[in-house]
Parts: sequence; structure tokens; C-alpha cells
Amino acid sequence: MQRLTLLFGFLVATVPLTQGVTGSGGSECSCGRNHFTCAVSAFGECTCIPAQWQCDGDNDCGDHSDEDGCMLPTCSPLEFHCDNGKCIRRSWVCDGDNDCGDDSDEQDCPPRECEEDEFHCQNGYCIRSLWHCDGDNDCGDNSDEQCVTDMRKCSDKEFRCNDGSCIAEHWYCDGDTDCKDGSDEEGCPADVPVTNCSVEEFQCAYGRCILDIYHCDGDDDCGDWSDESDCASHHPCRLGEFLCNSGLCINAGWRCDGDFDCDDQSDEKNCTASQCTTDQFRCKSGRCIRLSWQCDGEDDCSDNSDEEDCEKTELPHCAPDQFTCGTGRCIGQRKVCNGAKDCQDGSDEIPHQNCREPSEEESCNVDNGGCAHKCQQVRGIVQCTCHTGYRLMENGKLCQDINECAEDGYCSQGCTNLEGGFQCWCVQGYELRPDKRGCKALGPEPVLLFANRIDIRQVLPRRSEYTLLLNNLENAIALDFHHDKELVFWSDVTLDRIMKANLNGSNVEEVVSTGLESPGGLAIDWIHNKLYWTDSGTSRIEVSNLDGTQRKVLLWQNLEKPRAIALHPMEGTIYWTDWGNTPRIEYAAMDGSNRKIIADTHLFWPNGLTIDYAGQKMYWVDAKHHVIERADLDGQNRRAVISQGLPHPFAITVFEDSLYWTDWHTKSINSANKFTGKNQEIIRNKLHFPMDIHTLHPQRQPAAGRNRCGTNNGGCSHLCLPSTANYTCACPTGFKKVDDYNCAGSLDKFLLFARRTDIRRISFDTEDKSDDVIPLADVRSAVALDWDAKGEYIYWTDVTTDSINRAKWDGTKQEAIAVTSLESPAGLAVDWVTNKLYWTDAGTDRIEASNLDGSMRTVLIWENLDRPRDIVVDPIGGYMYWTDWGANPKIERAGLDASERTVIISSNLTWPNGLAVDYETERLYWADAGMKTIEYANLNGTHRRVLIGSQLPHPFGLTLHEDKIYWTDWQSKSIQSADKNSGLGRMMLRENLENLMDIHMFHRHRTPVASMCKIDNGGCSHLCLLAPLPKAYHCGCPTGINLLADGKTCAPGMTSFLIFARRTDIRMVSLDIPYFADVVVPVNGSMKNTIAIGVDPKEGKVYWSDSTLNKISRADLNGSQQEDIVTTGLMTTDGLAVDITGRKIYWTDTGTNRIEVANLDGTMRKVLIWQNLDSPRAIALHHDKGFMYWTDWGEHAKLERAAMDGSDRVVLINSNLGWPNGLVIDKEGSRLLWADAHTERIEAADLNGVNRRTLVTPVQHPYGLTLLDSHIYWTDWQTRSIQRADKNTGNDIITVRGNLPGLMDIQAIDRARPVGFNKCSVRNGGCSHLCLPRPGGITCACPTGIQMKNDGRTCDNAPETYLLFSSRGSIRRISLDTTDYTDVHVPVPELHNVISLDYDSVEMKVYYTDVFLDVIRSANLNGSGMMTVIGQGLKTTDGLAIDWVARNLYWTDTGRNTIEVSWLDGSCRKVLINNSLDEPRAIAVFPRKGYLFWTDWGNLAKIERAQLDGTDRKVLINTDLGWPNGLTLDYDSRRIYWVDAHLDRIESCDLNGKLRQVLVGQVIHPFALTQHDRWIYWTDWQTKSVQRVDKYTGRNKETILANVEGLMDIIVVSPQRQTGTNSCGVNNGGCTHLCFARATDFVCDCPDEPDGRLCSVVPGYVPPFPETTRSSEKADAGDSRRNFDFFPAKPTDPVENTSENCSQKDASQGLCEESVNQVLPAINGEGLHISYIIGAVLSILAILILIAAVIIYRHKKSKFNDPVVSNLTYSNPSYRTSTQEVKIETVQKPAIYNQLRYKKELSGPSDSLSPFIF
Repeated sequence: MQRLTLLFGFLVATVPLTQGVTGSGGSECSCGRNHFTCAVSAFGECTCIPAQWQCDGDNDCGDHSDEDGCMLPTCSPLEFHCDNGKCIRRSWVCDGDNDCGDDSDEQDCPPRECEEDEFHCQNGYCIRSLWHCDGDNDCGDNSDEQCVTDMRKCSDKEFRCNDGSCIAEHWYCDGDTDCKDGSDEEGCPADVPVTNCSVEEFQCAYGRCILDIYHCDGDDDCGDWSDESDCASHHPCRLGEFLCNSGLCINAGWRCDGDFDCDDQSDEKNCTASQCTTDQFRCKSGRCIRLSWQCDGEDDCSDNSDEEDCEKTELPHCAPDQFTCGTGRCIGQRKVCNGAKDCQDGSDEIPHQNCREPSEEESCNVDNGGCAHKCQQVRGIVQCTCHTGYRLMENGKLCQDINECAEDGYCSQGCTNLEGGFQCWCVQGYELRPDKRGCKALGPEPVLLFANRIDIRQVLPRRSEYTLLLNNLENAIALDFHHDKELVFWSDVTLDRIMKANLNGSNVEEVVSTGLESPGGLAIDWIHNKLYWTDSGTSRIEVSNLDGTQRKVLLWQNLEKPRAIALHPMEGTIYWTDWGNTPRIEYAAMDGSNRKIIADTHLFWPNGLTIDYAGQKMYWVDAKHHVIERADLDGQNRRAVISQGLPHPFAITVFEDSLYWTDWHTKSINSANKFTGKNQEIIRNKLHFPMDIHTLHPQRQPAAGRNRCGTNNGGCSHLCLPSTANYTCACPTGFKKVDDYNCAGSLDKFLLFARRTDIRRISFDTEDKSDDVIPLADVRSAVALDWDAKGEYIYWTDVTTDSINRAKWDGTKQEAIAVTSLESPAGLAVDWVTNKLYWTDAGTDRIEASNLDGSMRTVLIWENLDRPRDIVVDPIGGYMYWTDWGANPKIERAGLDASERTVIISSNLTWPNGLAVDYETERLYWADAGMKTIEYANLNGTHRRVLIGSQLPHPFGLTLHEDKIYWTDWQSKSIQSADKNSGLGRMMLRENLENLMDIHMFHRHRTPVASMCKIDNGGCSHLCLLAPLPKAYHCGCPTGINLLADGKTCAPGMTSFLIFARRTDIRMVSLDIPYFADVVVPVNGSMKNTIAIGVDPKEGKVYWSDSTLNKISRADLNGSQQEDIVTTGLMTTDGLAVDITGRKIYWTDTGTNRIEVANLDGTMRKVLIWQNLDSPRAIALHHDKGFMYWTDWGEHAKLERAAMDGSDRVVLINSNLGWPNGLVIDKEGSRLLWADAHTERIEAADLNGVNRRTLVTPVQHPYGLTLLDSHIYWTDWQTRSIQRADKNTGNDIITVRGNLPGLMDIQAIDRARPVGFNKCSVRNGGCSHLCLPRPGGITCACPTGIQMKNDGRTCDNAPETYLLFSSRGSIRRISLDTTDYTDVHVPVPELHNVISLDYDSVEMKVYYTDVFLDVIRSANLNGSGMMTVIGQGLKTTDGLAIDWVARNLYWTDTGRNTIEVSWLDGSCRKVLINNSLDEPRAIAVFPRKGYLFWTDWGNLAKIERAQLDGTDRKVLINTDLGWPNGLTLDYDSRRIYWVDAHLDRIESCDLNGKLRQVLVGQVIHPFALTQHDRWIYWTDWQTKSVQRVDKYTGRNKETILANVEGLMDIIVVSPQRQTGTNSCGVNNGGCTHLCFARATDFVCDCPDEPDGRLCSVVPGYVPPFPETTRSSEKADAGDSRRNFDFFPAKPTDPVENTSENCSQKDASQGLCEESVNQVLPAINGEGLHISYIIGAVLSILAILILIAAVIIYRHKKSKFNDPVVSNLTYSNPSYRTSTQEVKIETVQKPAIYNQLRYKKELSGPSDSLSPFIF
């Protein structure tokens, strides 16, 4: 807006800041010479006045800025003269209030005493102590915020910005500037990794992945509209909207209107001279604006043409102490009648004013000039003025009190007018600030909570704190919170969901998941606990409970695009914006009543809306007008707060005196004063896409409001909604109220219709007829519908998921009942008499039926169908009717058992869609989208009539109820009804509904029909189907199964069939029936990638391999009895064959390059062939001849043969092969057939590989191949089909089944064929384990790694010597008894990240550490008996060692830098060493010598030794070490071996660290090692292998096992390994708890934590229990025990020997004898006999003590008080120190250190393939 007024030659201009008067600062005004520049107004306008008007005592600027700071000697003696010229009462001086405005009334005042709980400001104010350093300038001089505080410490998951603030760690270098100073994006690598989206995802322009279904759906799911670009074939915009090139939809009237409304400005491209509509005004520039904007005082055209030739209807408003000239200009009141024409038209002087000529008597000295307050003479004329707080009355003499409270901004909240002044006050929850005008909220510091599309963040507006609340969101738009319940709610317009979570980001849940299209607004009623939201897609406002239940459509009429929503629960009102074609702001009661428009002018895009509860104002933003406005809650007193510098404001919130808003264009959060719009500040910028914003603070949800519904929900059965007066009981959408308080429990009648992505109902129980979305999950493309009132189910088909589904009418109990062998299920019908479901499939051209739960599915009609569409049933007559709109459209009917099929309508049809049967009039109705008609005829097709033949653009669904017909129409996007007999009385039920499909009327009054099927199922074993009279019914069988001759019973199963794998399921195609239909084997278990398949026809079982789950499983052919038979050691099992004669299963593994065999239950598994294999795939068996055949499609593709025991291996064919996939043996023709996907041929050859010939070519991509009778069958990846051809000629090719993606292996089975003779049938061929056929006989074989005995038939029970090694997710065994060195998985369950191993040869258990679970566990080698030994207090257990003699378990903990010990069951746990350790790793024990060895690869790497009790600690090696990983002992040669992963070598030394030598000087990255016989074995990360070398020479290096990811520890299990004994080996050395052997003796010790058993460190001494006969004695005993338990530990040297005698000082104090921490050593003898003697003596001593104790007890003597014995009894040598976690300072290591060391995985076993970084 521009206004220009010329007055008496003075240029007085009022212009926006964007005009020429704007100074360089952008926010200051600059006027010309001889002019004074007034202050900038709240609207950004500048005013210039003549310079001589400044300081003339007159308010010429209108805001007194021309008079501020002027010295006017007009104050009375009773007043104080401020420095700025203002006069105030003297009583106000030094009262602590800034009354002058410049604080001059508070200067030079005596110091004011503040209370104890107050802070003294530098300006003398006193404020609350809590306000000190809270980020808010409460003093006014900011002295309360001059804080010297330490920067907040960022957590481990945060990044510290250079300014000291903390942000989420994953925001660092993510492309978004999250630090205010941008330091999180500095120094980032240039090559940002490219995000790879999956096949089901769409990649946005900036790399983000969204679901592909959101591509071109009309929503900006990416945030940059890149998902809506190039969508020419999509029309996401509504009627009356324009589609921008970016994909944004805008109002069509904004096209070529001169404003850039599209974000890519495409709405203003290619514009010709615009033709404005009748409700628009055409500017001179050609731009069209709203007609109502003409002559409104604002330059909307930008060329002022809309303000030309306008009649002046209203003069501008001047200030109360100003005069309005006739021209509209404002001048100071004193300039009236001053003899000078200050107005251009002279209207301030005679004759326009009744001005008196000045007389000589007029003087301020006479009666104060007649003035009530102040008098001054100007140009000889008396002028009266008033004191501050008053205004001059019209008589020019008297003064009137000014009501400051009538104007905004004087007080923050409440205001009380006083005579000559005013007083401010605050509402509950706020406190008046020291300036006595502002209000400060009580409680915590406010937090701005805002949605950022991909996340929800929170920022403290008064400081730099910026944190993440929720991330990985799709498209969060609107949000709100519930402070008391600590919940945050948000809407996601990509997922079309409303979600909630705790305010700490946990417990994310869906609240509303259905029926949403564009939920852009959200509001929480925190008093009545309700959720309100707007949806611009459905044009509704809805309400529900906070959990989404009892959902109700509150407002739906006359809504276009409701956006922002705000609640005032204290008043019971709801406010919302609507930016449709008629933008407006409305309010209503929160129960939907009393709706009223409060603003509908000068609105375009009213986006954000908020309520100032304390100030009783509402604020909103308009993105089109670029303005923030406010008004009273009834819409009165509307005014602009900010009208410039707002490119695209979206959401707004208010707190205290500040407004906060988000802006799309600037990607920022901004703030300003809520009264003036001044003090604008950017809180945060460079955001991703800021959307909704709220102030998180308890005062934004004041608890002062009354809960109108009380504690009993107002007595309402469902919803209690507040209103302005009281409350209303309301019902969920569609449910009728039975009285004032209660709702009906269910719906009786409703119209059911599908809308592709949802299914809705329109209740006919209520008057509003509002449609309600049934809450169903994953509805992708619903087409056909039907219902069953008896079971209260609705049924629907989905042509995207190709499934048939059902759920209760309220959306519960949803399930898919048919998900296989469907391609386009387009029609659906329920037979409510026999409870059958019928459907058509336009893809397979079939009509099928099943029970209502989808069971016993059968194909009824499969011939001469061409795209069947809708289907209806008539159980009364026994018929079904369907439409067929193929090449020859027709309507047919047949019996419900498929009998008596006939065409009833075949002419004048194009696209016959919906069908409906009128059972009363016996008519058939149908809709034809091509003919654009609705017609009917008799049920036999006669008497055809057109019911409706006009205004039917594209009818689709059709249904009948009572006397009405209802239909859906695609093109008009509507649901309509008419009279079913005449077609008259058409009504529009719903319009503007996209993608309308089928429609049905649900009711509970279907016609009952008598049927024989209701009596014992008609005698049928499976299906009883209705049929036309006289037959009435017919028995049917599930697909693929024949009906027996009795006409009642079905065969038990398929006899001849194909069975094939399809990655995620297994299917069968019966060859017993005249059509091909695939049936899924209903296996009760998941399948991820099923590849190979085999069948045992004898037991009726199917076997399959899954290369994703890495297992081989089996189940009965009916899907029952599913079990996994091989679960370990598999990688990619591509081939599988069942030896049905020999009862074995063979398989190939492309990953391990092996061929293996096992019993049918997976036991006795053996590797047959492991050498010279390169991707073996298909395998076939010939039991009679004893041969197996397989294909190998590695680098040199070939076809091989071997005996079935793995011997006599020979290559048959190795030329002209590419990808030999399928393989099958033609036993009758003695031929071998295979399919090659590279040469695109199916070939055949004799069984010895000669006479090779091509059978079928070309075949596009064959995979599986099988043979039965005279035909071969194969699967084809390219055509997604199963093909059949003659096995001899390759001719007569037909497609058995098509449209089957993911086809893999296939087998043809005839269960009637004889199994054949088993060569091993008699006593397993005499073999103890495996009996395998070979040409001419059999071979006895042993499972992998087990030796055969000399008799050639019997196997050992287990290997004697073997390697055990861990590979993160597995523990494996390699037998050293055999020469194949094949690894076998030890079937231990629940392995995640296994690091260290050891073995106990006594109990034959393996012990291992799992650093993912932070546990130490043990298990038997068969996988049983798994138990957790240590489950708490572990961080990173890297090393593990077993003392097999003392039965102790030792381990290192790198995370805690400790070495601990316990019994093997985890009890008696004790910390041995916890000082001077820096990442201890490997550990080993030598029980015979009493030694403990370990490596430490911290900052100063070393290898140390100690006694088994942790004493006599000694550093053996501490030079020339890098990362000493593995450690092992050669007990025979008494040497230590270790691997160094940094120096890449293997070294050894003797037990004292002497005679050091390098065994192997170059290994790549060794981790662990072990020793057996003359070999050293080790694992290597880099080569992913297990290797060995001669321990004497370092030569003869050999790879034992290769290509194993994540190799870790390795040990040898051998009878020669764990030998020898010590004193702890007999009776635990007589110790009550821990026994530690040492070099020359042994010691007893106690655990760190008492275990309830009395502990002694004296061998053989069992402490007596203290007597507890009296409570006082019991208390004394307890005190004594506590005293001894916590006796101070004796200080010990951390490295040197700690078992030396005590010092002289200790001895002098008598501490040596009484120290409870001194462990008493025992003399170690030289043999077992000494131990026995000691044990006997100790036993006798224990008996004597026990007898003495009994005697004492009987005589009731006082309890035993010998201090020495007590000390020994309760000894706990390191109890105190064990509970202290030693903190070692972290030393920075080289970069490669962090790359090569392993780390604990968080993702579990699924990530085990990539646990390390090299």
C-alpha cells in the first residue's frame, strides 16, 4: 500500500519500507532535508514531517516519536520531569518501575533490598532467582543473563558444534546445516555415498528413498516435489486445480494471475492476455485479482490500477491527540487554530474551524489559561495540554483520562485502567515481570517443537540447544503434544497416518491409519483427552480419543480444504482455516455445533493458526498475502502484525509476548513481538523443510480449564465432546444414539463401497449419511466386495496384491483367505446358504469357489472365459451369474456347481460391469460402462429393459436394496441412487470420490433358504455346492483332487502332479484333472528364497532348500509336520535330490562348493565331494546304477558323474555349456537331459555323455527341469511360466502355468510308481552309519570328520582330535582324524558374535564369549544344554581359558580392563587383576605349573604372566610388539606362542619370556592360534582362512580351510591337550570356594560377592554358623560379619609380586595376623598321595570342629569370638576393590588401529558378513 500527501509544499509521505525512503539498513526510514523521519510503524510504513514540527509538543507522527526526548518545561511541581521530556507523578520515582520509558525515574536511587529468593539486577530491579540465567532478559538490562557457565557436555551420540551446542551425531555431514555456525558440515568428504533404493522404492532428487507407490500420487512425499515430476500420465490434481511442473496443485484461478504461486513459477509461463472471470478485476498489467480487492486501499495490482478512480469512503484513522485534515492527513492537535494553515486545504483554521481571535487577556498566567492541566502559549495563543495518561477534550481546556487498556501492547495480558494510568496483571501460571507490563510463564524453559518432514526436532528459542526427537519419518506435517501425558502426535501425509510417541521419542505407535488423504492439521484437547484433525483430501474435520478409537466425522459440509486447527478447551471451541476456493477462518463448538465464519475477506492461503489463551487472541499466517494477522477470538479487531518479510509462512505458535513461525521458502523458524511485529529474529535456519510448530510448555496447555465431562465421561457410552455451554454425548461415525447418553452397539444397515485404497461405509442408521473408512491394513487396490451378515464379515478382492481378504465389518480380524494363483480377481459373491465364496479371475480366466475362510478351494469353470468381471449368486434358484467383457462381451449363468452353463445376454454389450439380483422381482440388473446404461432382464435373460440411459459417464458397481438401486461411477466420481423399477428419483449420495469400485448394501435380512447342504454337509466329504433343481446340490473336491465313484468322497490327495518352488512358496499342479491349476502347499513356516526342491513319494514329504535362511526343510505334502533338517553349514544350496530308494538326501552348495549327503532327517551328514568344484548346481540320482550326476556352471561349466558314495568321479560333458541349470534322468530312455539358460537350449545325451543332441531351442531362460511319462517340464525365468514338451522330440510345447514370477526348481511325481529295490535295505547294508550305493554294490561311510574302523563298516562315535573355531555367528569343528579337513557346524543355538572359545574335556562342553549379548555361555557339542555362565557385568570379553584341574574359568574383559575368574558354572566370581591393564586380550592357563598368561595390546603392548591366583605378576615381553592377539601354550615343549596382527608374524618364547624367536615372519592379519602335535594353527581375518605351519621350522605352510568370514578364536580338542593335575584337583584342595594352584603351593580364596555360604581361606576348614538364639546375638553376628566383609584390603603393588611379607609398620600395629585379606598358602606336595593325606587331615579337623560346635551349642555357651578365626571365616580378600571400576585414560591410537580392531556388532547375526572394516 502506498499513500502520498503533499501539504503546503512539505513532502509528507507514508510508504512501505520497500520504497525509496528505505535506508541502507533496510529497517530504517530516511527522509529528505528539512524533514524529520518518524519511527517505522507496525505495518512497515514510514512517515516524514517538516523538521520544525519536531519537539513542538504536538503528536504529528501519531506515535509521539517526534516528541520523544524533547525537553519541554511543562511539568507541574507535583510531577517529575523525565530526561525524555515526559512528566510523571513524583510518587512514581524510585519505585522500581520504568515509568519514564528511559529509566530516568529510576536513576540515582538508593539501593533497593532484594529478598533472599530474588536476584539483584544491575539496574536495581529484583527478579526471581529462578529467572537468573534462564535465557530470558528479565532485568531489562540483560544483567541476569551475563552467565559464565561451562558448555554442556555432549553425549556419546552427539556432535559438538563450534559454538558449544550439541546435535545428533548422525546429523554430522548429512547435507543439512544443523549447527547454527554450520560447523557440522565443515570438512566433510566430497564423495557422499550414493543411496541405493530397493526395487520397491523411488529415489528422490536428493537421494532419499520413498515407497514407489507414492511416486506420482499427487503428494509431495520427497519434500522437493521430485516424486511428482514427469507424471504426465497421472492427474493428481482435483477439478478446478492447476498442476505445476513440480507436481504441486494450485487453484486454477491463480494461473497467469501475475503471482508466482507454483514453486517453480510454471503457473506464470506461456501466459497470453488473461481473461479474468466475473468475480475478478483486470489490472492494467493484465493481471487478475479478486474483485473485492478493488478500491480497498491496497495496491494489489502492483501498478495501483485497482485503487484508481475510487471514491473516498473512509478517512484514515488518526491518533486520539491528532487532528484529521480534510485531505486525510494527520497533524498535531495543537496546530489547530494556530493561525497557520498546517493542513493543505486549511481545514485546521478559519473558516473551517471555529477559531477565536486571540485576545490580550489570554495568558497562561491568568487562571492557568483556563487549562485543567498544563498551559503553554504558542504564537501568542494559549494552548492547553494534559498530563501523561490524559487526553485533551474537544473544548481544548479540560483533560480526560486515557484508557490505555483499550489499546494493544500496553500490557502483556490483563490490564486495569486507572485515573491517569493503568495497571497490568497476569493470568494464572504467569508472573509479572519487573517492568510491570510483561508476563513471564512459570515453569520450565519453553521448547519449540516442530515438524521437519523427515523428522521432528526441538529447539530452545533462547539458546543454541537443538535436538532430535524423532527421525526416519516419511513426511511429518502437522503436530501437537499432550504435556501431562508426555506425548507428541503428528500426521504423515505420505503414509496417510496419524502417529504418536512419548516426548522422549520412544514407543512410536499408529493412532489413525485409515481413511486419511491429506491430514494437514492436528490439535489436542488436553482437558478432555481428545484428538482433532483436518483433512483437506476428504474435506473433513474429525475427532477421536487419543488412541484413535471412537472416531467421528465432526464437520463435513461446506468444507473445501481445511488446514490449520486450534482448540480452546477452556471455552469449548474449535478454530480452523480453510484455503479452498473461498478461503475463510471458522469456529464452532468442540461438538461441532454453533459453527460460524469469523473471517472470510483478504484471505488466500490461511495456513498456520494459533490461540493466545492468556491474551484471548488468535493469530494466523497467510502465505499468499505474506502476512501475520491477529484478531479477537470472535474475529473482531482484526489487524496485521507483520506484513513484510514473510515469503511463505506456514505454521505459527505464540508464547508469552513472542510469535514463532516457520517459513517454507527461507527454511527457517522466526520470532517477533506479538503486538508490534518488531524484534524479528531468526531462531533457526537452513532446515530441511519446517512445517508445523508448537511451543512445548505447560502454560500452552493450562490446567485451569474445567473438564466438562467430569470423571465418568459425562455418562456417555462413547464420545463426550465439550461445547460452549456444557457437553454433548456423541457416537462414532455411523452409529446412532439410542438416547441422550448411549450409542448403538453395532450397525444394522450400511452401504459398503470400495475406493481402491480403502473400503468405506455409509451408515443408513443415522441421518447424516457420512461415509466412514473401515480401518483395514494394506488395502492397495480393492475392486470387488460382498458381505456375510451371519458372520458379520465383509469380503473384498485386491488386484494389486492379487488376494481375497475378509474382516469384520468394524475392521477387526482382518485376514487374507486366498493369496495364491490369483491374477486379477475382479468379481466376488457370497453364498449365504452354504457359506461359500465365489469369485472370477480375469487374469486366469477362471471362476472358483471355496469355503468362506478360503479353505477347500476349487476351480469350477476354466473353459471359454474371456476376462470375466462381476459375479452374483442366487442361492434361492441355485444359480450364479457373471459378466464377461472380453472380445465377445456377454452375461452368462450356471448352477452354483458349474452345471447348466448358458449365455443369457450377448448383444448390445460393451463393458458389462456391475451385476445385481433382485430376489423379489426375480430380475437381473447390470451396468454397462461402454453403453453408458443400467439395464435389467428376467433371470433367464428375457424381457430386457433399459432402466437408466442418460447421464451415466462410466457406471461400475451396482447393488439393490428394497426399492432402490445404487451405483458407483468412475467418471463423475459419485455414488448415486434411483428407483429400481422406474429409474426416477435419482439422488447423489456422494461426489468427488476418486477410484470408486464395487458397492453393496449390508443388512441383516437376507432370505433364508432350505438346503440339503445344511444337513451333514449333504454327505459330502469336502464341498457341498448348491445346484438348480431337481439336483439341488452337488459334492465337489478341492482343486487337483478327483471325486471318487460314490459321488460323495474325494481322493486323499494328488497322485500325479508337478511340484515347484517359487522363492517364497511351494506349489503343486495336479496332473490328475483336465486343467492346470496351481495350489500352494500350506507350509506353516516362512520361506525367503526357496530354490531347490525334492519329494519323497513314499512318505509323502517335500524337501526344499532356502538360500536366504540357509537351511534345508521338509514337510508333508499337505503342508503339515514342517521341520528343519539341516540348519548349519549351508550357504547357497542350489541343488537337491531325494534318494527315495536309499532313503537319503543329496545336495549341492554353490557357496561352499560341496556335495553332501545325509539321512532324510538330516542326521549323519557327510561331505562327499569338496575338491575341484566351482558352483555346482543341479543334481540327479540313479539309485539302481549307483550314480549321481550334477551340473557345474563355474568358470568352466561342465556336467559330471560320480558314484553315490563320491568315488569314481568323471567329467561327462565340458564343451558348449554356459549356465547348465536343470538336470533330469530319463531312466526308461537311459538318457540325461539338462537345460542351459545361456545357450537357451534343452539338450539330451546318453548316461555316459555321448550321443548329445538338442531337444528344445530356443528356450529363453530355463531353470528347473523334470520329466514324467512322455513329457518334460521346465520353469522359465524370462517368461515366468512352466512349459511342457514331448521328451523325445521336443515338440508340442504348451504353457502349463503362466504369470509366475520367481520360479525355481520343479519336480514331476507319480506316487503310483514303485519305489524300487534298496541295496541297503537289509540291516543298513551292515553299516553302523551311512550306507551309500555305488555301481555294483554299497559303501559304508562315516559322517564328516569321523574315522572308519578297521572293519570297514563301523565308525567311531566322534572325532578324537579336532579343531574348534568361531566365526562370529557359528562355532565349527574340523576333524584332524581325517584328511578332508571339512568344517562341520556345532549346532549351538543363539550365536550372535562369538569371539573366544575353550573346551572342558572333563564334561565335554565348549565355553564361549558372545560380545553382542555380553555373556559367557557353555553348551554340549551336540548343541544341547546351552546355559549362560556369566550374564552380567561384562563389556567386551575377548579372552577365555579353562583350568580343567581346579574347574575354574578365567576371562579377560577389554571393556572393563579386568581379568576375572569363577567356577565353571559362573559362581564364586572374583576379579583377579584390575590395575595396570590396558585392553587385555588373549588368555591361557598352565594348571600343572600354576601359571596364567595373557596379552595386553593397549598403548604399551605386552605379554604377562602371573600365578593362577593373580599374584607374582610379571611382564614377559614388552618390546617389539604391536597387537598381540592370539596366545597359546605348548605344554610339551613349555613354550608360549602368539600372533601379532600389527607386525604380521607368529613368535614364541619360553615360559619366562626368554629364548624369543620368530616362527613365521609374514602372515597377513592373524587373530588367534593354537597348537597340536608338530603344528601351529591360526585364523586369519584378511585371507579368511584357517592355516597351519610346522612349529619347529615355520615351514610347510598349508591352508586348512578357506573362504570363511569373521574368523575368530581357534583351539584344539585332543586327549593329549588337557592333562596333568595339581593340588586343587582333589576335593577342590579342601577349599570352600575358589582353589588356585601356584608354582609351589595352592591357596583358597573367596568370591567378591558373598554367595550365602560361609567362606574360608584355610584349606579343609569349614567355618561354623554363628548361633542365633537371641535377636541381640543375631544382630551382633550380622554386624561382625559386615565389619569383616569390608575390612580394608592390603595395598599391593600393581605389577610386582604381591605376596611378600607385611611391612614392619604393619607388623608393629598387629595387622599382619588379623588381616582378612591375606590369603594363606598351602604347601604343595609332589603327588596325589600328598593331596590325599592333606585331604584326610583336613576332614578330621573339620569333624572335630563340628563336634566342638555342637557341644558349645548344647551348653548354650556364648558364640565363638576368636578374632582370628572370625577373620578367616568371613574373609573376602578383594571384595572392596572388585566393586570399583578402574578408569584407564584412553590413549589415541593410529587411524589404522581403529580400522583393524574388531568391534561389537549391534545388528546381530544378520550383519555377520561385514563385521570388520579394513
